[in-house]
Amino acid sequence: MRAGVRIGVDVGDVRIGVSVSDPSGLLATPVETVPAGATSVRAILAIAEDRRAVEIVVGLPRSLSGDWGPAAHKVRGYAEELARSTPLPVRLVDERMSTVTAEHALREVGRKGKKRRAVVDQAAAVVILQSALDAERSQGRAPGELVEVAR
Repeated sequence: MRAGVRIGVDVGDVRIGVSVSDPSGLLATPVETVPAGATSVRAILAIAEDRRAVEIVVGLPRSLSGDWGPAAHKVRGYAEELARSTPLPVRLVDERMSTVTAEHALREVGRKGKKRRAVVDQAAAVVILQSALDAERSQGRAPGELVEVAR
């Protein structure tokens, strides 16, 4: 397992959930929800710098069949924008069902309505990052796809 803090990102049309791992890469925890829009990349990179992150992990919303729909193409474009804006590696990892998993977990602990909507993006970012950490630990290699862009 590679050492270092990772940032997990769940990109949405309105909000972007952000999570962070501990330095040993064992546990993901929520950080904040960033409004989507022109300043979101800067906000995520500020979180990464503040936490001294070594990598950013972005959830890629593939369809259940594994195909790329419009949302996946949009998220890939966002991940490329992140990659062009930082020297940190940016990885795309499969996030199928992360929001559903996060919603279920929040319902289980009693979060309802507006309170749940306020944190579901962070919870989805935790699911994405924790899945990536677990995959790396079990497979012995970095998860997902490295986003490569010309700088």
